[in-house]
Amino acid sequence: MGDETSTERGSSLKETVGRHGIWSMGLRSEDPDRRGELAEAAAELEELGFGAVWLGGSTGVRHAVPLIEATSHLVVATGIQSIWQYEAAETAERFAELEADRPGRFLLGLGVSHAKMTDRYQRPYSAMVGYLDALDAAGVPAGRRVLAALGPKMLELSRDRTAGSHPYLVTTEHTARARGILGAAPLLAPETKVVLDTDPDSARAKARGVLAFYLELPNYTNALAQFGFTEEDFADGGSDRLVDALFAWGDDDRIRQRIEAFHAAGADHVALQVVDDQPGDSLPRAAWRRLADLLR
Repeated sequence: MGDETSTERGSSLKETVGRHGIWSMGLRSEDPDRRGELAEAAAELEELGFGAVWLGGSTGVRHAVPLIEATSHLVVATGIQSIWQYEAAETAERFAELEADRPGRFLLGLGVSHAKMTDRYQRPYSAMVGYLDALDAAGVPAGRRVLAALGPKMLELSRDRTAGSHPYLVTTEHTARARGILGAAPLLAPETKVVLDTDPDSARAKARGVLAFYLELPNYTNALAQFGFTEEDFADGGSDRLVDALFAWGDDDRIRQRIEAFHAAGADHVALQVVDDQPGDSLPRAAWRRLADLLR
């Protein structure tokens, strides 16, 4: 981990990523025919003023390379890389190569994923500790990695062994609790979903189309239950109460207020995921432009 303190790690990263970023599945495509499209999209996000892009899904270091090559200062992060899918030694090797070529541009987001997604899932906390030990031994700096931490133990680990936390599918109440556990110094960069739709019925329908998948994963429902949500909230794609707590939807003012609520709760950076009726690997560039405008 080196001699860098948690305060130094967090402060440096906060300045680099800024207050807002974009979370996207589409930006991680491995289709060579889409490389130019991805490069153009990343360059535009940088121009729009977003400080970071978070590559959704179980993403490896290699997925960040074309986006970093297409931009000059945008931070590209994995959001997240599953520790079960990518071995620590390979990750460290690819990190070192990218760091030598484009220093300071990549942020390694790590997570333990979910038991339903891998047959290797066991003792997730201990596995993460071991993974971080291996990264330390290989020279990957603590200040260049964050954890997708939901519960207290993983949040404490992200505080002590990384630059901070990038929690997914969380409420502002979780953000406030996470800030209390992390303390002031580490980066806290929650993801939140945005539906650019002012009609309550259609906005919530789009939200449920995405949310239903996550409500089948106990890591998320267990975490949400800590904040008063019940089995009734998890049924049928999510109650109105749950949808409204997890998604920013409505007109520009309402969406702006929801995003600012995360900052008020303690977030340093908010990673925004656009939810619409397009395929998950699409690039909603018009929506990204609108978000940039309303956040100015």
